[in-house]
Amino acid sequence: MTMISGTLYQKTAADIKKNILAGKYEVGTLIPTENELETMYGVSKITIRKAVELLVAEGYLEKKSGIGTKVISNNLFNKLSKAKSYSSIVNEYGDLSKTILKIKLVDPQGTPFAASGQPVLYIKRLYALNQTPFIIFEHYLPNVGIQSGLKDLRHQSLYKILKDSGQDVHNFNDQFRAVKLSAADQKTLATTEEIGLKRIRQGYDRLGNLIEYSLAIYDTNKFPYEIEYEI
Repeated sequence: MTMISGTLYQKTAADIKKNILAGKYEVGTLIPTENELETMYGVSKITIRKAVELLVAEGYLEKKSGIGTKVISNNLFNKLSKAKSYSSIVNEYGDLSKTILKIKLVDPQGTPFAASGQPVLYIKRLYALNQTPFIIFEHYLPNVGIQSGLKDLRHQSLYKILKDSGQDVHNFNDQFRAVKLSAADQKTLATTEEIGLKRIRQGYDRLGNLIEYSLAIYDTNKFPYEIEYEI
């Protein structure tokens, strides 16, 4: 009996997580109430509570007394890291939101995927804290075999897009450096600061193939870049 119940709440948690990764439940929003989830899945309240507790433990959800259950991450790698991510830390200080500025297929020439000869998916995002912009992200993904229109990808996480194309990031490399902000970056970030923090991320699959190349510009005067590690 316990095994059946355990399997049921795990399946329920897996489906809720799938909806989080797909963008149905976006970061910063509340998932349906316990009563609504009971009706949706046709299961008991205890099953829903166990499913939610599992996703809280994995770092996807946060229960807020008197408010509801909030989505705090759509990162596939929550369970693999002993570090508290930067976005999770920022989210604790206010309303973290993101806006898609551009999403399109671009010529591979001039990108790290030039040798592929295939169009590259380009996504440009702007992150804001309490409606104040402070991060510009630019992502380049190789041929991800897009099966739907680009507009359907606007609410999906980067790693969900890769996973749907049969690609998984096994490891990544981050490089950080101080850079002079361009006039365009200053305008996008609504700042007069001249120096920003640039991060270059390269993600690789298990065979060592580059499958993600991301650039980020941070206005660290608005919020410092930090990571909390579990000892």
